[in-house]
Amino acid sequence: MKAYETVIGLEVHVELATKSKIFCGCTTQFGGEPNTHCCPVCTGMPGTLPVLNKQVVEFAMAAGLALGCTITQNCKFDRKNYFYPDLPKAYQISQLYLPICRDGGIEIETESGKKIVRIHEIHMEEDAGKLVHDPWEDCTLVDYNRCGVPLIEIVSEPDMRSAEEVVAYLEKLRLILQYLGVSDCKMQEGSLRADINLSVREVGATEFGTRTEMKNMNSFKAIARAIEGERKRQIELLEYGKQVIQETRRWDDNKDTSFAMRSKEDAQDYRYFPEPDLPPIEISDAWIEKVKASQPELRDEKMLRYQKEFDLPAYDASILTASRHLADLFEATVALCSKPKEVSNWLMVETMRLLKEMEMEADEIRFKPTQLAELIELVDSNKINRTVAKEVFEKVFKENVNPAQYVEEKGLGMVSDDGLLRSTIERIISENSQSVIDYKNGKTKAMGFLVGQTMKEMKGKADPGRVNEIVKELLDLA
Repeated sequence: MKAYETVIGLEVHVELATKSKIFCGCTTQFGGEPNTHCCPVCTGMPGTLPVLNKQVVEFAMAAGLALGCTITQNCKFDRKNYFYPDLPKAYQISQLYLPICRDGGIEIETESGKKIVRIHEIHMEEDAGKLVHDPWEDCTLVDYNRCGVPLIEIVSEPDMRSAEEVVAYLEKLRLILQYLGVSDCKMQEGSLRADINLSVREVGATEFGTRTEMKNMNSFKAIARAIEGERKRQIELLEYGKQVIQETRRWDDNKDTSFAMRSKEDAQDYRYFPEPDLPPIEISDAWIEKVKASQPELRDEKMLRYQKEFDLPAYDASILTASRHLADLFEATVALCSKPKEVSNWLMVETMRLLKEMEMEADEIRFKPTQLAELIELVDSNKINRTVAKEVFEKVFKENVNPAQYVEEKGLGMVSDDGLLRSTIERIISENSQSVIDYKNGKTKAMGFLVGQTMKEMKGKADPGRVNEIVKELLDLA
């Protein structure tokens, strides 16, 4: 079999985090009863006129600047004409001729080192509605709530060569957009979805092969599986002397295969023309500078700062910055307790363990910086030991309790009565004479056993360091 190379480009649709839609005042809130978040403007009723939401332009500019793009200072909207049942006005307001951003790039890590995936353009557009197919009633219903929700479409050049590179690109893109605050990028709610353009060609060939497109993919796992499945399908066709047809295909993750939906449209099929109801957008240098000045610190810069300012290892910095919410939580807690490594440890070990156990994302963490700082202070001041602290932290994580109040109500404060500790250890040693003999014969594990028995007797509330000291002292005297 010949050696083939996979060529992949992406069109990523990102729902912007504005409170209202792109051309009217309807809410963009996810969910709601069908057809309750729409009006005559977003459904394109005759006689209505769109009014551009300024925040959409600023979010698109913020994304473009963060991705190294050039801002088109005199851009405009165009009509993309097509009829689908979920688009009642039969055209979508989008940008074709003068998109708001061009020529950017994202640096990703690959097996062979760092690589730049070029961004061809970013354009603004409105979303369509949603069709709901009801198999029981054998009918299709339509929900227009999503009509007019603002989107940016980020179009890459065909620079990716594997599913791993595609996932790395999407993960990096998602983090940048989340740090900017321009989108929540919740893939399960359709806030970030990708169209995959894929072709194969013989290694060494300069011409691209015929591409297919798989639309509206909203899961990294499904995207990786779809790329691998389509790559194999196209290679098989070529190996049998057949042609790849340019078409749009639908990936079925349950059947692990794709199906043809329709022939692939080109721009001329949509009969684009300038949108007559919206004036061109003039973007001044001052407006660009204002958006640029409001850009937050992004992940790569934050990672470097954490290593320098907080003296954290690169690994810690990479984990803590993998979610903006986690990074914000880290910094706010450090501001309260001034113990960056201690805060990092609680977030990276116990927090990550509980997130995995409860199948949660970092963005869903509910506890506040004050609660974690208070817990760290309880440990630092020897009011509770680390074993108890883990128990309290789990309650903080799951039930949002106040750490100090919970410790007091449950009587979990550390036993600091040295006399009580010593008398308890003396009794345990007298009840375990074989352990004393073992210790004297060089079996150091015997001491660990006695320490464990003491901690058990004290219900985990003793100071382990002090228990170790007293046990050793009494064993050496025995």
